[in-house]
Amino acid sequence: MTTRTVAILAFDDMEVLDYAGPYEVFNVAGELGAGHPFEVFSVGLSTAPAVGRGGFAVLPTYSLEDAPPCDVLVVPGGAGTRPLLADERLLAWLRERAGEVDLLVSVCTGALLLGAAGLLADRPATTHHDAFDELAAISPTTEVVRGERYVRSSDAVLTSAGVSAGIDCALHAVELLADQDTRDRAVTEMEWGWRS
Repeated sequence: MTTRTVAILAFDDMEVLDYAGPYEVFNVAGELGAGHPFEVFSVGLSTAPAVGRGGFAVLPTYSLEDAPPCDVLVVPGGAGTRPLLADERLLAWLRERAGEVDLLVSVCTGALLLGAAGLLADRPATTHHDAFDELAAISPTTEVVRGERYVRSSDAVLTSAGVSAGIDCALHAVELLADQDTRDRAVTEMEWGWRS
């Protein structure tokens, strides 16, 4: 099995579990899956620490400018997404990477960034329940899906509802990109109550 690289975006005021949940899923699946199916790294706006909610700090492995190609890109959410909605440097980077990756995953209000980048136009998507109207305003042609843990927005895009739903979405991504056995082994190792 080919090892897929997974980049997870890190930024100030991100929601901790939006970042850490998928990171743990892909990391555990990479360790337990046959042939080491995933290798995870972080990408920040710079390589300076990204300080998330509650002071949780991540030291990004790469900046936007020096990040290597990746197969999967995970965009977490949190209050820190709002100032980034007008960050054309980041939005351009997301558009560029979206055309290169096998799978683009947003967690929670990370969908707002995908919407602002034009990546959810004419597609179904979900986000945190408090941000449904915000997503509809940012990306008016997006069909905002309510009441689902995650949504397959296209063959190459998954969006998840808020916070802990990102773990379920990442587990679904593991199944899509590796296999059900790898997903199940990660669920068991993490002692996660898998909710499809």
